[in-house]
Order: sequence, then structure tokens, then C-alpha cells
Amino acid sequence: MRLQRWVLTLHTAPARPRSSVPAGVSSFVPACSAADGLSMELLQDFVSRAKRLFVIGGAGVSTESGIPDYRSEGVGLYARTDRRPMQHAEFVRSARSRQRYWARNFVGWPLFSSRRPNSAHRALQRWEERGKVHWLVTQNVDALHSKAGQKGLTELHGCSHRVMCLGCGAISEREALQRRFAALNPEWSAQAGAVAPDGDVFLEDKQVLHFRVPSCEDCGGVLKPEVTFFGDTVSKATVQFVHNRLAESDAVLVVGSSLQVYSGYRFLLAASDRKMPIAILNIGPTRADHLTELRVSGRCGDVLSVIQPL
Repeated sequence: MRLQRWVLTLHTAPARPRSSVPAGVSSFVPACSAADGLSMELLQDFVSRAKRLFVIGGAGVSTESGIPDYRSEGVGLYARTDRRPMQHAEFVRSARSRQRYWARNFVGWPLFSSRRPNSAHRALQRWEERGKVHWLVTQNVDALHSKAGQKGLTELHGCSHRVMCLGCGAISEREALQRRFAALNPEWSAQAGAVAPDGDVFLEDKQVLHFRVPSCEDCGGVLKPEVTFFGDTVSKATVQFVHNRLAESDAVLVVGSSLQVYSGYRFLLAASDRKMPIAILNIGPTRADHLTELRVSGRCGDVLSVIQPL
């Protein structure tokens, strides 16, 4: 399958509904005009031609569920604040940093964990049911694709709904840890600030001084979300697994990602080397724009809910 850069109008573009982004979470979604009719038509043609579609998704899928991202112009974390995400090395070496991280995460967890899949998640799950999506790789750690029922799924950067012990490697549920936090800190409370992308909130350092952090129940080791923090790397086994799924596919669709992080961008480079057709749906430029023959600007839910997996 090879999509030409110039394509004549083949049929009338499907009507687009009003924005699917709920008003209460729209502040996390960058300003964007609706995708134009020709772009929608070309994307429909791209999806229709694909038999085994490989999808790689990013934060732009989850912003429409009320989860902020890092890089979106005007509304991302980097634009709104000078705060930066936790670094892997800092978390591992500093008990004080872990205390601060977990206190913020404890306060933010009830809201973060209650977020639900939006129309983009549901559309991709329907595409999988129809046999259109061969595999989906998400760079998000919010479990929303799993909540939507996606089966062929790799959570490239892990999932914040799971916790791992850095000592023995035991995996446990984040919800169980929330109960342990509450039991250890019955009198502790903090006024939450703005919500951050990975499930925590902003707290002042003085607010977390007396917050107690439990250890692994099996070995007493340090507990960490089963996510890839900044400065860490995705395991070689996971990377190879995703490359294998890519090799089984015949086209690549990027949804809601600027691909600034190499862990996801590497698969676009591999797809380009294989001469695979690539389409990108995102608000704003991406690192892989030079690799694609179809670039659609629009909100993920608005666009994907209209495109049919023919």
C-alpha cells in the first residue's frame, strides 16, 4: 500500500460531529480547528487500504479524558509551570524525593484513577474488534486503552496502576498501595494544587515532611510505579516485541503524539526504513512529519469517531 501525496477527491467526506471533548476537560486540549474535509477523506482512504494497522498513541489521546500532557502548546505542563517530571535517578537515590513523589501521587490518585476512556479510545477498540488494528502501542501510563477493552496492546512506558518493588521485583496493584498510604497517614492531609500528567498533583515541600511511605510487604524494598520515568529506558525485550508486531503490520497510524521521546520515535524510523505508509493525526507538529505522506491536524476523538474501519 502506497499513499500518494496528491489524491483526487474520491467521495464526499463524512460529516463531522461537534467536538467530542467534554467541556470540563477542554482546558487540557490545545486549541485546534476541525480537520478539513480533504484530510478526513485521505485518512479514511488510508485506513481503508490498511489490512493490519499498527497504531502508536500518545498523550493527545488522553487529554480528551482530562489528563494533561507535557508538551502541548499553551496547555501542557511545560507551558503552564516550571515544574518538571520525576527523574529516574532522583527517585532511586533520594528517600526525600520518593516521599515528595508519593505524597503528591497519593493526593492525585483518586481523580487520576477515575478518568474514563473517551471517543478516541473507544474508536480504536472498535477498529480492533473489526480486525483493522493489528497492534496498538501507547506511550501513556493511564490504563485508559485497557479500560476501553483494547486487547492487542503494549504499554510502552508501563502503567501507573501497577507498582513494582525495586528490590525483589514484586508487582502489586496501585489501588492496594493507596489503602496502605491511608492507613499509615491517618492524620495527614494536603491541599492539592494543579494536576500533573502522571497522576500526581503539585504540593509544597513543607506539606510532605510528615508523609510516611510504606515499603514492599515481601522484602522491605523501595516501591516505585511500574512506569518508565524520565532518564530511564524501555526494556530491550519490550522494544523487540514491538518491533516484531510492527513487522507483521502493513501501515502505521500515529495518534496524538509529537514523538519527541525516542522510545516511540524509533518505531517510525523502522517503519520508514521498511517503506511502510505512515499517517499522523495530531494537534501541532511532530518529530516524524518528514517521514509521513499524510498529516491530519485535529482532535483525536473528533476524527477517529468518524473514520470507519472498512
